[in-house]
Amino acid sequence: MRKMLLIAVAVLMCGLAYAQENDSKDVHRKKVAVVLSGGGAKGMAHIGVLKVLERAGIPVDIVTGTSMGSIIGGLYSIGYNANALDSMVRVQDWSYVITDKEDLRNQSLNDRKKQNTYFFSTGMTIGKRDMNAGGLIKGKNLAELFQQLCVGFTDSLDFSRDLPIPFACVATDIIDNSEVDFHSGRLPQAMRASMAIPAAFSPVRIGDKVLVDGGLRNNYPADIAREMGADIIIGVTVQGTPKSAEELGGTMSILSQIIDVNCKNKLDENLAITDLHLQVDTKGYGSASFSQSAIDTLIRRGEEEAMRHWDDIIALKKRIGIDESFRPMILHPLRPQVMTEKHYIIGFTFENMTPQDERFLRQKFGLDKRDSIDANLEQELTTSMRVDLFYQTAECRLLPEKLPHATPRMRIPGIYHKVDSVWSEADGVRVVLTAGDRKSVQLHAGVRYDTEEYAAVQLGLDIPLKTAIPINTDFTLRLGKRLMARGELTVHPRSFTRPTLRYSFRRNDVDIYLEGDRNYNIRYNQFQAEFIPINHDLKHFNIQYGLRWDYMHYRNMLGTETNKLAALKNEHFYSYHARINYNSEDNWSFPTRGARFKAEYTYLTDNFTQLDGKPGMSAVDANWRISFSFNSRFTIQPMLYGRLLFGTTTPPTFGNTIGGDWFGHYVEQQMPFAGIGNIEYVDHQFVAAQLQAQQRIGGSNYVLLRVAGAQQANKPKNLLDRRTLLGIQAAYYYNTMFGPIGATVGYSNRTKQPYFYLNLGYEF
Repeated sequence: MRKMLLIAVAVLMCGLAYAQENDSKDVHRKKVAVVLSGGGAKGMAHIGVLKVLERAGIPVDIVTGTSMGSIIGGLYSIGYNANALDSMVRVQDWSYVITDKEDLRNQSLNDRKKQNTYFFSTGMTIGKRDMNAGGLIKGKNLAELFQQLCVGFTDSLDFSRDLPIPFACVATDIIDNSEVDFHSGRLPQAMRASMAIPAAFSPVRIGDKVLVDGGLRNNYPADIAREMGADIIIGVTVQGTPKSAEELGGTMSILSQIIDVNCKNKLDENLAITDLHLQVDTKGYGSASFSQSAIDTLIRRGEEEAMRHWDDIIALKKRIGIDESFRPMILHPLRPQVMTEKHYIIGFTFENMTPQDERFLRQKFGLDKRDSIDANLEQELTTSMRVDLFYQTAECRLLPEKLPHATPRMRIPGIYHKVDSVWSEADGVRVVLTAGDRKSVQLHAGVRYDTEEYAAVQLGLDIPLKTAIPINTDFTLRLGKRLMARGELTVHPRSFTRPTLRYSFRRNDVDIYLEGDRNYNIRYNQFQAEFIPINHDLKHFNIQYGLRWDYMHYRNMLGTETNKLAALKNEHFYSYHARINYNSEDNWSFPTRGARFKAEYTYLTDNFTQLDGKPGMSAVDANWRISFSFNSRFTIQPMLYGRLLFGTTTPPTFGNTIGGDWFGHYVEQQMPFAGIGNIEYVDHQFVAAQLQAQQRIGGSNYVLLRVAGAQQANKPKNLLDRRTLLGIQAAYYYNTMFGPIGATVGYSNRTKQPYFYLNLGYEF
């Protein structure tokens, strides 16, 4: 033990001697600034340059940047080294980050379905000007990401005194077209303002200033670095040569050209005071090139450009006043992986929220019982504030705070604050939840086209009522071959059982096929009212029990075999429904993991107890699908499903039907079947199995191969007596912000003919 202690002391003394030696070398050296230009996604190249500077042992005393340069530079200034930045940008889902989509993975299934029905959704506050408007993207996900990455530095700070490395960034005030230099304030807000590309992202309003991308005034702020005391400036730019007339063919290329041309302000003067200028070749990539392959290439190009100047970088060390063997001491703690780290909660503060909303969040997330918070919980809280409580904006800040000295508590690493110029670890954080204006309405819009129904449009309108207990009204209108109008009122009590009252009108125009040939067409109006007193939402579960009234008004029937349906008269039904819905799939259209299960029991009557003077009809239907991924691109999805009808009377409009790609697309009881493109009636007992192989190609291209088999009969005991239905189909889809776009070909032994189906957009 004594020997080990002596060794430890010797190692410590050597370390102190090494530190003192480096410190002595560092006393009289010149201050070094790194200046990072704007350029959108092209700014990822900055990370590659920083890697080489760290490898060469160049000390960094000051960082300035604009737009993407402000993001990379700001994070570097609070302790993310180049490798940490590399890892961070690669794991982000940029297709989500640079949009205003909500992360609904932990919200209700109904909210998740809406997100995968409508391609456009926006909130409005009637009677108040939306101060977050002014761009196609409000940037809420970017702002939320910056809040999470800057944990410990989200309050108002002096960027030169309170950050581990002094930092400054640039924005443009469009009120007077002036340059605004951030040397203090809230770091996430400064970064967000610096990269607010005009028209693409909404500006940031601070006081009487309306701030957009700093590149319009000073895209390469070397002059600011000089003003901050820099003796040596190392600068990185990522702008390419201006595009020719032939290359300007799209909206993004034109917008990029406008920004690049306007970013020439002060460029020559700032390059003139730069000691080492690195111009990274970003040809072939634009401001919106956030794909994984593009990020990988841009970081590599930045590293390659810096390595081409390796001798120049090493030569700078002499000018700085250090020898070639010098390696800077890390004077501040490297930032941890804050996206997965947990922080001890000292307390909660709710700003601009009602007591009812505060109680709602406390109960929904069990805040009074939680002792730690991570980035996932931050996101769930802000999402719930926007979705459940209808706030336009929501912010979650983690402020470092010390515990009272008398409170014994082990510190959780990762939160740092500055005391007497020394960075030390805080005991925990205070969680500050800040709400913006409450939305008056939420608007949704969806559009689709297919070869069966042609064009269709669906509009949605959510209106929250100003009540003590949250109540939401939801109106939906579908225009197309199948007209639908629906009004819904849902109560959101703190118990999270959401009683729902719903009224719908459907004007259906449905073609019925027989073994692949069109048999007849039926047109009818369906009036439906439903009361669901039990509507319980969990993370992935939805459980419902309710009573429904249906009135069927048949308009006409055209076809070759209408004798069975010609006798149909207008009629009404009362039915009882019990449903369970589970969905943990990671993607609504193209899942790679998770499961989906849905089951329902229905008891149909015409007088609450009987149907045509006999016991009512019972229907049991279920479907269950699981996704198994063999790698990041290939997924196998087996599925079992079926519908069983029991009773002496079965109204034809409630009989079993199969065909198409989705459950309940044309009619409520419709079940999909590979190789059958249109609706066909089958027997009362129907069970099926399906196996789908899904291969992703590139980032958003999918090839699907599906095979299915089924048995049918009028009685369960005869299910194996009939021949097996078999079907196969292949499809190609491209996943876009407007929904999946693609085509399907299929064949079955029931239809005995191939079919082709084209779909553009989300299913509704």
